[in-house]
Amino acid sequence: MKINVKFHISSIIFECGLNEKPVSSVGEAIYRTHRKPNGKRALFAYAPIMFYNAPRGNPQPSVFHKEKNPKKFLASEVRQDIGDVIAYSNALFDMAIVERASDIHIEPSRDSINVRFRVSGDFLFIDRISHEEYAKIISRIKIMANLRIDEKLRPQDGKIAYTSEVHNENVDIRVSIIPVVEGEKVVMRVLRQDTSLLSLEKLDFLDSNMERIKTSLESRYGIILVAGPTGSGKSTTLFSMLKHFDPLENNISTLEDPVEYNIPYINQSQIRPAVGFTFAEGLRSLVRQDPDIIMVGEIRDKETATLAIEAALTGHLVLSTIHTNSAAGTIQRLINMGIEPFLITSSVKMIISQRLVRRLCPSCSARGVYRLPDGSLRDRVAEQLSGVVVDDLSAVDFHQPVGCPDCDDFGYKGRVGVHEVLLMDEAMHPLILEKASAAELDHKARELGMVGIVQDALIKSATGKTSIEEAMQLV
Repeated sequence: MKINVKFHISSIIFECGLNEKPVSSVGEAIYRTHRKPNGKRALFAYAPIMFYNAPRGNPQPSVFHKEKNPKKFLASEVRQDIGDVIAYSNALFDMAIVERASDIHIEPSRDSINVRFRVSGDFLFIDRISHEEYAKIISRIKIMANLRIDEKLRPQDGKIAYTSEVHNENVDIRVSIIPVVEGEKVVMRVLRQDTSLLSLEKLDFLDSNMERIKTSLESRYGIILVAGPTGSGKSTTLFSMLKHFDPLENNISTLEDPVEYNIPYINQSQIRPAVGFTFAEGLRSLVRQDPDIIMVGEIRDKETATLAIEAALTGHLVLSTIHTNSAAGTIQRLINMGIEPFLITSSVKMIISQRLVRRLCPSCSARGVYRLPDGSLRDRVAEQLSGVVVDDLSAVDFHQPVGCPDCDDFGYKGRVGVHEVLLMDEAMHPLILEKASAAELDHKARELGMVGIVQDALIKSATGKTSIEEAMQLV
């Protein structure tokens, strides 16, 4: 049965003796509510929103595509009716959880609105909807993320705390909206709150690297840096190191932007640059909080780097991330920021550089065993593994993607980290004090036993965790 919203609200207003025109859109209702925020008028201005958000009947979950081929996806029919917007958005979030998507992209084009997930680094196309239906979805997302629904000309950022009743799981969804030519593009980062996944043993470090990390974590002072591009798993590694410590026996404090994982008994602070609460300002205050361990979400500038190093030199263990492409490049980046080399040699204990590559599906990778034939590829692999693997590569079993129902015939399922771990050995100090190049620092670190990222990936391709193709993309 279809309800005439305007008729019912008009009847209520008439009976109550209120001189107010009825509204039937969310934007108009919120506009009037802010314009006249007093008394009964505000109450009834919200009435259409209650109608808008209320589930009608028992809506069935939407049926989505799961298409990896862009051409096939673009040839599919555009959905003209998404049904109940709440049921649709919940089904979209639930599917993202099932597919273990890291991001949800909703992108307007001239003909349709395209919805796709980033899964294991690749895009999975989910749905095509009309522009008219998209207006419902983006209003729903903005309301959930506590954003202005009438703002369409400026970027907006927000956060949704979503509870999946289907999977009984809580996830945080970071929302980013930016205006584009055809409308507003939405990207939502899906952050799972399962802290049981935060464990060094689950991050696929080589045994030699794990030993180096645990040795460094025994230090009671100094700075440990995790380097890599955006989306390389730096925060996960950082929190896994934090969970190595007992927060009831240590005073652990963090500065984050945003807070990604809520960990019991750890003092976590959200950075708010708009009110002057920056990483640098937070660090100045934290050192007066009697901390044992400080985690700084990111070192972005000289001021934050200087304060982090000063905290490390005054008896605190500092963990942080930095955007660089290699462990050796991190040292050069600190010098370029203006940090004196003698402070780097005195404070930095370890640098972990990492990437994420696609993980071979464990259900079918055993059927993809093969050996490298003679040729340029084997020569390139042998060159990369020189000094690390002494076996004859012609006798080494590598793995390649096969495909099965568990991985939707893709051959890959999930991602695996590949790392290089640089310990700040005294033999590195002269090069740092001389401001040597990143290439010279990298060469010396390898002489001292560091396994490079590409080497780590190739070793994992020989143990069935990823493929040679994935490893060689890192070269």
